[in-house]
Amino acid sequence: MKTTELPRWASGFVLPVLNLLSALLVAALVIHLLGESPVESLQILINSAVINPEGLSYTLFYASTFVFTGLAVSVAMKAGLFNIGAEGQMYLGGLGLTLAMLAFDASLSPWLLIPLAMVASAVFGAGWAFLPGYLQAKRGSHVVVTTIMFNFIAASLMNFIIVKYLIPEGDQNPASRVFSEAAWMPALYNWFPALGDTPLNISFIFAIVALAVYGVVMSRSSWGYKLQATGLNQHAAHYAGVRISRMIIVAMLISGALAGLAAVNSILGSTHYLSLNFPAGAGFVGIAIALMGRQHPVGIFLSSILFGALIQGGFDLSLEKPNIPQETFIFIQGLIILFCGAMENLYAPAILKLINAQNRANKG
Repeated sequence: MKTTELPRWASGFVLPVLNLLSALLVAALVIHLLGESPVESLQILINSAVINPEGLSYTLFYASTFVFTGLAVSVAMKAGLFNIGAEGQMYLGGLGLTLAMLAFDASLSPWLLIPLAMVASAVFGAGWAFLPGYLQAKRGSHVVVTTIMFNFIAASLMNFIIVKYLIPEGDQNPASRVFSEAAWMPALYNWFPALGDTPLNISFIFAIVALAVYGVVMSRSSWGYKLQATGLNQHAAHYAGVRISRMIIVAMLISGALAGLAAVNSILGSTHYLSLNFPAGAGFVGIAIALMGRQHPVGIFLSSILFGALIQGGFDLSLEKPNIPQETFIFIQGLIILFCGAMENLYAPAILKLINAQNRANKG
């Protein structure tokens, strides 16, 4: 019988790998046009981001943030929603975290401060995602439009709050005061000195736990089944007893909470204060990670590592190869989004044709 759909191994592994290789081939062509060797550049990038222990530590640090933003986008996608607002939700999550720290970092122990910070960041991130979810569920306003708008509102709001209320008197830097050391995330180099004095912290462990919980909920729980049923066919899910409006709102709340938690790694693990534009595009990278990882926990993890490596390796490569500007790697990220998102099924017909040809050959 002729196969009309790709098997899971092809759609979940072969297709993303081919899309990634296509993006990297185009990137290699661009690097060649810039007058540098793509092979040598790749060697420098891998050595800087993966082989060197300190570079690997930075790669994992960036990946810790991307796991949460990737999960945020993935949860919404499972419900059939395209949450483009993870950037703004992460921004507001940082605000919630900061307000909790400014109020309690001098009086509470780290055992209470860090959980409090995580809860505050999740609550503020979820709160910022609630209205787009509500408007989608109750008023039919498309979540893509509302979340994009909320990104701009979040940026303006945070600019006002930081400049007006959070800058310590006499300071010129648009940022809050530095939190007390009791509020800093424990760095992993304290237990693994080979990693070097880098900002990699226990947020990486929390990210792994979040991936595991996500995988179990999506594959082993009735709620995860209902969420995915909503994304696949709302009418069928409705007749099966799923309250679609509630599911959309809850999915957006969880998505926003995960995006808010991404701020914990960046703020408590690295800068230890709230600054303007601290998300630095991590929310948008989460879209690429969710698309490339096919909303699977293993795929999200590997995609996060890849984008972390691009940032870390790209920085060192731009230092060693002045002809390759740092912006080149933003372009590469865009290529990955293009091939894994808008052109994700580019190779699907060819793969399907090969599978059917192999099936006919086996029967013959």
